[in-house]
Amino acid sequence: MVDIMFKVRINPHWEITRGNGEPLDTAVLLSLLRAIDETGSIARAAQTVGLSYRYAWGLLRDAEELFGNSLMTTGRGRGTQLSPLAEKLIWADRRVAARLSPTLDSLASELETELGKTVGAAPAMIRLDASHGFAVAAFLRQATESGLPIDLRYRNSTDAVAALSRGESDLAGFHVPTGEFEAPSAERFSKWLDTRTHRLIHLAHREQGLFVNTGNPLGIKSLSDLSRSDVRFVNRQVGSGTRMLLELMLEKSATLPTAINGYENTEFTHSAVAAFIASGMADVGFGVQTAAERFKLDFIPLARERYFLAVNAESLDQPGMRQVIDVVRSASFRDAVNQLAGYDTTDTGEILTLSQAFSAAPRKQAA
Repeated sequence: MVDIMFKVRINPHWEITRGNGEPLDTAVLLSLLRAIDETGSIARAAQTVGLSYRYAWGLLRDAEELFGNSLMTTGRGRGTQLSPLAEKLIWADRRVAARLSPTLDSLASELETELGKTVGAAPAMIRLDASHGFAVAAFLRQATESGLPIDLRYRNSTDAVAALSRGESDLAGFHVPTGEFEAPSAERFSKWLDTRTHRLIHLAHREQGLFVNTGNPLGIKSLSDLSRSDVRFVNRQVGSGTRMLLELMLEKSATLPTAINGYENTEFTHSAVAAFIASGMADVGFGVQTAAERFKLDFIPLARERYFLAVNAESLDQPGMRQVIDVVRSASFRDAVNQLAGYDTTDTGEILTLSQAFSAAPRKQAA
């Protein structure tokens, strides 16, 4: 038997039904609407997505009949533009993808492993538990291209390092801010990380801050503005490293979480937070700059972080882990990360002890 490596992709799919009518499959409709938005023409949009003009018109008419509203507006010299309803459909699809992508990516990784076991001698996998992030996604793409099989589970930072400590994974992705919040943040991982037995592979630096709508219409400047009665907030889930950082910063600014409207509204990823705001359901959130840029939001930087991959020191010389390090140190990975807004590759690929990484290195607490 030969080693077989599959790549599985799972994309969100949703339908809309009105009453007892036939469901509307949004997949083709959304592709057409996005193409109309880009080209300003139904004919060119249909050609772009591989539909006949007649079929495209019929699809649009069926959708407008379902909603009882127009999906397009036309004007002299402006071509065909999307109506507010069509724009809302596109934003809804982006929000679905932003919220579900970590779960679907993790499930796809599980399926890849099981398929490999079933039809061939599956190659040895590197088990990665990681906090969801754009540099991690870039690493996974580079690893796949290099033929390095990764068994991925997206989970929050504390769960990731806990899994490494229990021997359930080979790598744990987590992030720690630099500056005044470094020590208390690093200390939170001391239950699982030990300076004697663990090493850290530096993945990237990144910027964390506030997401606000374009032009910052509410004039939000700092965390103290989150307690204003006219501001709606959307948070990250309990246990995420981003939420832990936010809580430390709120404590320093003497801003009470109970005073923040929407503090208990949570999303699982930075992109989901950005999509929540871009769709008009909140005014501000906290996360990495890349997500704000991708959803055309303004960004107010507040903190700089380092993202690490924690690993058992004794495994660093194993072939699979050497390949991990080669991928992280590759020029292609650095180029990919440097293209992400708010990320940079200063120190990327360095291997550090916890004492070298943090001024007060966490030492694993006795159980």
